[in-house]
Amino acid sequence: MSRGAGKVAATDVARQAMPHVIVNIGAQGAEFDRAALRAHLQALAPEDPVVILIHGYSFEPGRPGHCPHEHILAMRPDRGCWKATSWPRHMGFGRGRDGEGLVIALGWHARCSIWSAYARAAHVGRILAALVEEIATFGHRVDLLAHSLGARVALQCVAHAQAGTIGRVILLAAAEFRRPALAVLDTPAGRGAEVINVTSAENALFDRLLESVVWPFSETGPWRGWALGVGTHVPVRNWLDLRVDDHTSRTALAALGYAIPAPKRRVCHWGLYLRPGLFKLYRDLVRRREALPLHVLRAQTAKPSVDTTPNWVSPRPFARRSSP
Repeated sequence: MSRGAGKVAATDVARQAMPHVIVNIGAQGAEFDRAALRAHLQALAPEDPVVILIHGYSFEPGRPGHCPHEHILAMRPDRGCWKATSWPRHMGFGRGRDGEGLVIALGWHARCSIWSAYARAAHVGRILAALVEEIATFGHRVDLLAHSLGARVALQCVAHAQAGTIGRVILLAAAEFRRPALAVLDTPAGRGAEVINVTSAENALFDRLLESVVWPFSETGPWRGWALGVGTHVPVRNWLDLRVDDHTSRTALAALGYAIPAPKRRVCHWGLYLRPGLFKLYRDLVRRREALPLHVLRAQTAKPSVDTTPNWVSPRPFARRSSP
């Protein structure tokens, strides 16, 4: 068999396999099947998406009951937990259709103290940046979807990646502070990436806990630890704060074809991936990005009708904060 025939055969195998690669980042760096990843990348068309999914706090790969690859990052998650819904399938993978692209499920050790996990997330992001650059050698940019402390992983990945390697970054209930997040935009990859920061008042209690518990030990310093959940309130071309609990925003999204109900729970850290209709939006932000440019979304959704941050969580007027 010729070398060319061998390449075609390998590509055919990759196309037939489920487009799902597991990557775990631990003390020894990134662990994954490099041959399988390369075969998948070689099989992709230039326009096919490559999406990295990043979980947040309390997961640990390989630990029974807490493994993300048996939970939200699985094609068929264990239904023993009410929060276990398949991110890969909701993002359009595993359906056997042409052009699905490749999904990479990123696991990291986040089952520890919140302070240790916050520090570790930055290290994981730096390692992930190296993987993103390896993917770029095959001619593909990556998109990132991250929840909670996974948002810090995603942003630190952007901070350390090369220019042009990252497309869109979708943050759900991000457990990160505004100052380091905005600093990422002034990096080679950050200048070319587009960030959609999805927020909701149902996560306000967790934002307040992040500010109260984590910021004294973070690099942001005293009185600079305002969470991303309150928005950036800084006009930046490639950053969009998207309040999906706000009536005006939801009405505008409905006009675009995304019917998203109001949150049912007063407090919920997981609502931004469990609420019906949201994953259709996230999927299209990646797969139909030309139809959803940031300037259009910003024009219709960037001005919430009211500040829906509940007063019982914090008396501070978050919506009127202007400094990062």
